Amino acid sequence: MVLSELYWDHHIPLPKLGPLQSRLVTAFVALVCFINSYDGDFVFDDSEAIINNKDLNPDTPLSNIWKNDFWGSNLSSNSSHKSYRPLTVLTFRINYLLAGGLHPIGFHMLNVALHCVISVLMIDVFAILIGGLVHDGRGAKLSLSPKASFLAALFFASHPVHTESVSRVGRRDSAGCLCPFSVEALEFLSVGGDKKFSVLWIFGSILLCAVAMLCKEQGITVLGVNAAYDILMVCNLNIYELAHQLSGLLMRLALLFLGGSFLLYARWRIMGTGPPSFTEVDNPASFAENVILRIVNYNYYYSLNAWLLLCPWWLCFDWSMGCVPLIKSATDWRIFWPLLLWCCLMGLVYQALCSQDSNKRRTLTFGLVLLVIPFLPASNLFFRVGFVIAERVLYLSSAGYCLILAYAVGFCSCHWKKHKVSATLTLLCVNVARSAQRSQQWRSEQSLFASALSVCPLNAKVHYNVGKNLADRGNQSAAVKYYREAVRLHPKYVHAMNNLGNILKERNELKEAEVLLSAAVNIQPDFAAAWMNLGIVQNSLKKFDKAEQSYWNAIRFRKKYPDCYYNLGRLYADLNRSIDALNAWRNATMLKPDHSLAWNNMVILLDNTGNLAQAELIGKEALKILPKDHTIMFSLANVLGKQEKYKESEGFFLNALKINPNVASCHGNLAVLYHRWGKLDLAKRHYELSLRLDPSAPGTKENYNMLKRKLELRQRTVG
Repeated sequence: MVLSELYWDHHIPLPKLGPLQSRLVTAFVALVCFINSYDGDFVFDDSEAIINNKDLNPDTPLSNIWKNDFWGSNLSSNSSHKSYRPLTVLTFRINYLLAGGLHPIGFHMLNVALHCVISVLMIDVFAILIGGLVHDGRGAKLSLSPKASFLAALFFASHPVHTESVSRVGRRDSAGCLCPFSVEALEFLSVGGDKKFSVLWIFGSILLCAVAMLCKEQGITVLGVNAAYDILMVCNLNIYELAHQLSGLLMRLALLFLGGSFLLYARWRIMGTGPPSFTEVDNPASFAENVILRIVNYNYYYSLNAWLLLCPWWLCFDWSMGCVPLIKSATDWRIFWPLLLWCCLMGLVYQALCSQDSNKRRTLTFGLVLLVIPFLPASNLFFRVGFVIAERVLYLSSAGYCLILAYAVGFCSCHWKKHKVSATLTLLCVNVARSAQRSQQWRSEQSLFASALSVCPLNAKVHYNVGKNLADRGNQSAAVKYYREAVRLHPKYVHAMNNLGNILKERNELKEAEVLLSAAVNIQPDFAAAWMNLGIVQNSLKKFDKAEQSYWNAIRFRKKYPDCYYNLGRLYADLNRSIDALNAWRNATMLKPDHSLAWNNMVILLDNTGNLAQAELIGKEALKILPKDHTIMFSLANVLGKQEKYKESEGFFLNALKINPNVASCHGNLAVLYHRWGKLDLAKRHYELSLRLDPSAPGTKENYNMLKRKLELRQRTVG
């Protein structure tokens, strides 16, 4: 056989680079696209996957990552997302160890590096898919499509739809792709040009597939890609050759099928033999009662995913909650898009199967296989998924699109000579610019959420997240506007109601806050946080019985709820039920030993009720856990002063002032201590410091005037 490059490869308007140069250029392009996210923040659901995930903490047993889901919840829990990705969580843990904590830069840099490696690896994958695995007389590997594989890899490296996978810390998509493409390489190598195969190599590919599934479940689909490659390699798209290779083909397919079945069974067992539960707002089409409506809307979702690959301009961090309204009638003009999608797919399938050009058949078939098979887990065909559209699930599928696009560029370059260089470079530059722009938007929650407003103005979650970000930054007035819009768009959005009710509570708009929070708990009766906030509002409205009931409802739905016990204690204190208040605060400190407010309130209540000895014990117990808490030091110092333990009290006052020297009340109470102790000069100094910090401090001016008269009297007596 005479080895020659593909006839259309040399028409591609790129310079022919050596293997090393093409890899360096591809890695550089991938780096340029996403490097500006390297010092970005943790954004969106990174707070749950990274910040609040205890499995990252070195103090947590390493074995926990094999028992918990991606978010750190136990897989057996009803609230678990069932996303079992222990190897991805392990990489987070390694990042944590290397950086000495939760520093985003290390997480982001590893993400960018992973994408660069995968993009470089894609050159070999595309070269094998387009031209096959061939060797020269010395056994060295040859590429029959150096330009085409290079161009496809450049498209992959720079595609803007990858931004979510690369610029967000999540990493499950890029980590989960490194192994699948290694699997493909192994499987492709296991079937050589002489159609012989190695069982060992196939078992190796199944093992790597298992590793990929431990990064993300989508890794299982690579076995389907390998099976398709095997069929196409064996029969070379020629059905008549199939019979001659049937025994070897069936053996390989059987091994892949058995391996895949075992992996799926193991995954099902780990998941607890039950799928995760999703709500209608996550995926409304899957809850449509009419089967026809479900099918139509699923296909519309497919067309939107295809559009994101073709024109990745409208990108959004979340596509749920009304972002994509359901198609409910045959007169909806959007039905045109799934029809167009299937016409295009059928055209590609026809060319892939019936073209006289064997290389065209091969390239388009592999492009379609890579495009469709990795997308199947997200298609709702086998099980309900928890999203409408998710750009991250296109990371693998985009490889098939890039392969088809590279072929299209080569085909057009063969027939239209003019402007082919400028057109190709323009396409690449637009991709790079859009990726860099989108990567910049993923640097912070403020820019990410704001960018979504123009893409999904009907998405209640977008307005909710914009409002939450504004509230976190102290702009509560602006946050109210977005929370109200979120509730208007989705009247059952309980989290938006809860957050809006909290802001209204702080603004003393208690009646409306009560209405919102009552509606939230009526919609979702087990919403513990809303019950607690409703209790706080009812307490402020003097509806003490209802407030108490709301607090106990919150505790009933969340057994370990220290903040709720704290607020319950405040209610009991207002009702002069001192024993109940102390018990509630003690429960809060048992559930959360560093609950400073609960400890401090116990000391103050015991002080106010004359139980000074017990107050002293509680204060010292609290400081063993919170040795630098200046508020507890202040309260304990007051208790010791009343017991005339002046020296010990002075020490706690001074320690509190070392930590926070600008507290007027601390200077004022220390001055009172010195006043009683007879250290009048020190008392005068601290009275003056207190008045300088807060001229209107209650009682301080009167005490200071009393001290001045006493000093004047002493001076006259001495004189």
